[in-house]
Amino acid sequence: MTRLAAVRGTVRPGWEGVREAFARGQADDPGAAQLTVHHRGRQVVDLWSSGTAATARPFGPEAIGVLMSVSKGMVAVCAHLLAERGLLDLDAPVPRYWPEFAAAGKAGTTVADLLSHRAGLPAFTDEPAGVAVPALLDRDARVRALAAMRPVWEPGTAYLYHALTHGHLVGEVVRRVTGTSIGAFFAREVAGPLRLDLWLGLPRREEHRFVPQFATRPGPTAADVARAVDALGLPPDDRLTSVLRAAASELAAVTEAFGTRRGRAREFPAAGGIGNARSLSRLYAALIDEVDGVRLLSRSTVDRARTPHTDHLRPPEPLDRFDGPDRSRFGLGFELPRPGEPLLGEGSFGHAGAGGRLGMAHPESGLAVGYVCTAMSWEPSAGPDPRWTEWTTAVREAADGPVRG
Repeated sequence: MTRLAAVRGTVRPGWEGVREAFARGQADDPGAAQLTVHHRGRQVVDLWSSGTAATARPFGPEAIGVLMSVSKGMVAVCAHLLAERGLLDLDAPVPRYWPEFAAAGKAGTTVADLLSHRAGLPAFTDEPAGVAVPALLDRDARVRALAAMRPVWEPGTAYLYHALTHGHLVGEVVRRVTGTSIGAFFAREVAGPLRLDLWLGLPRREEHRFVPQFATRPGPTAADVARAVDALGLPPDDRLTSVLRAAASELAAVTEAFGTRRGRAREFPAAGGIGNARSLSRLYAALIDEVDGVRLLSRSTVDRARTPHTDHLRPPEPLDRFDGPDRSRFGLGFELPRPGEPLLGEGSFGHAGAGGRLGMAHPESGLAVGYVCTAMSWEPSAGPDPRWTEWTTAVREAADGPVRG
């Protein structure tokens, strides 16, 4: 007999299969989870499961949690809003907006390079130990360090995921253009008009709704990081080796920091977004359709955002020898479908977050999805999160079925 998790919430007629698929996917998950789906701008699925592990706070549809790299989609929306308003040229050199960034051979780096992980700055330092908390949460210091840093490769000629620096890089461009931080800009121009429970920097007044994530297995230690990098067979004295170690150490440190009030309050835009599935789905729905009178981006802007910008590139040497069909694909700030992360199929765009979070949309089918969970697994996987597999299929089938919306 198929095991099902206890699921609460609502689905519209024709979407009942999504509820059962979500229940199957959460059956073995000790953590809580939320799943919301919009279709043609209308909410059609709103579900949640409390999981089997006891949490310090009750979990329901209003609960909020750390979004990890789903936050990068929030950052990208801000950049595309400015571009659509004629305030930011994504093909322009970064120093046009941020003059200090021209240092150390970065004068030709474009805003598009920052958005698509081509900038050659995948960590905040060259030192293998990385930057530790609390210095890691000092946004101004990290921005100054990135402006002064020499890129690991010539910007635009290769790409490698900028797990933590991405938000500071794009966020500083947004700050130079608008005069306000990216968290404040997102709150005013995106979350406010759409009434979203999404933040880059969680206000104290919302702390009572926060439900912490927990690890289903321990996160990587410094020794684990060193062994993982060594397993790649990179030269131990190579600068890329040091930067990779730094990036992994910084990720582990900042993930732990998000478990503290101080860490949640700071704007850490690449990974520190806070929110829930309802608001993620609503955000992505408003990128491709009108939601309660609000549409954030035009069709042409969305098409530009989801155009591949890394398919013609490879990872920097010597990592390029590990290049394969499952490699990450990026548009301008958004992830694109690949075998290990199919999203909603060809044409869809969005961003996943460590531990299983996911926000995405598919303009052609009118689908937008938000999924937030509390169980954080550091177990590497070659394929999509197993919790996603059945409900993503069910969502696509429901959108194609005889009863829609």
